[in-house]
Amino acid sequence: MKTPLRSFLLMTGILAAVVAMYSVMTDFGTRSLAAAGDQVQRVYFADHLSPAHRAVIAAFNEKHAGRIEVVAVDLPFSKFSTNERKELLARSLRSKSDRLDVFSVDYIWTPRFAKWCEDLAPYFPERSRADIIPPALQACIIDGQLAAMPLYIDIGILYYRRDIIARLPDAAEVERRLRSSISWDEMFRLRDRLGYAGRPYYLFQANDYEGLICNYFEAIRGIDSNAFRDNRVDLRSPAARAALRHLVGLVRERRVSPPSVVDFDENKSYEYMLRNDAVFVRGWPNFVENFRKFYPDTSKFSAIGRAALPHFPGGRSTSVYGGWNLMVSKFSTKKAAAVEFVRYLQTEEAQRTMFELGGYIPVNGAVYRDSLFLARHPDLTYYRTLVGSGFHRPFIVDYTRISDIVSYYVHRALRGEIGPDEALDRASDMIESQALLIR
Repeated sequence: MKTPLRSFLLMTGILAAVVAMYSVMTDFGTRSLAAAGDQVQRVYFADHLSPAHRAVIAAFNEKHAGRIEVVAVDLPFSKFSTNERKELLARSLRSKSDRLDVFSVDYIWTPRFAKWCEDLAPYFPERSRADIIPPALQACIIDGQLAAMPLYIDIGILYYRRDIIARLPDAAEVERRLRSSISWDEMFRLRDRLGYAGRPYYLFQANDYEGLICNYFEAIRGIDSNAFRDNRVDLRSPAARAALRHLVGLVRERRVSPPSVVDFDENKSYEYMLRNDAVFVRGWPNFVENFRKFYPDTSKFSAIGRAALPHFPGGRSTSVYGGWNLMVSKFSTKKAAAVEFVRYLQTEEAQRTMFELGGYIPVNGAVYRDSLFLARHPDLTYYRTLVGSGFHRPFIVDYTRISDIVSYYVHRALRGEIGPDEALDRASDMIESQALLIR
């Protein structure tokens, strides 16, 4: 998302003011309690605070009453995009502030933040990591350092309207194929069978931000299964060019996606699907759980099904990993208490709560061995299957710079301002010259 300088500075000021306020409260509270002989340590935790987050914080505080109290600093997605949130946290840490103890980061930011964070290996020896599912743990290890511990993992998923698919005489068979992944060609044929020509059909996130990168990289990996395995972003490859032509074609040629997708993040795409009865939307696993809390027409949620992303001819469905990791600031003065909170968030208890209240996919493997829990939540078994076919975006310190450049030029191509090949040539030239994108 493009952010004017004034807005960016304003948001930076907001975070600084919020954190400063909490710092003053901490100092005051600590002095008062110390005078009374109280040894409560207040750990400040920055994240987007869903009801699930608040529930696990409350449970931790109850268990550690009189010793540790986690104080939440809310950075809601409704006010801060992921990119804005990243810059706010980076500015705080760059100043070596001790006002935040624990914070969550999009897992792809972990390499960038590692230099400001505590190595957690001494606190989490290998035996204590054994139950963390491998894709989630892999995103926490940077140059041999355990820079973070995972809070939850995400995987790209296709949502569809079961009530609309039910109009087909072979609806049951179509749904079966959707769950295992249909081809893009079959996706296009379904539009004709459903009479959706000229109507919103397939939605994805195409604004200028990391969500667009996820959609684009999934298309590249779907065309070339070896893409990104060497932690490189090669925009001059045939797969990169074919993938962008595919996305542009969805909007500007086949018109299966409305032009307004160029303004969509996740929430906007979900809302548009519900409001306009689109058939498909690409998203993340906690769409229904989050939207059920505020979207007025809850009757539609019972008709939403989950499926694997479509695949290209000769290929298979591939989904990018997402999720958020927990990091402990190197500048925290309460590291032991902060680590204790991070450790609690890895437990089966906390992981179950995060899934049940927020739809966040657990990273603790023990949850998946609980047959009673899986019986109550059959979608979790399906998510675990999808996680098995996921892939990581490149783990490179320079990822943010590259991602900003790629999303900017891919977005311009989707808007029809420049052609796909020109967009990728310009992006490649900027990346290779080590240039920075100034928005």
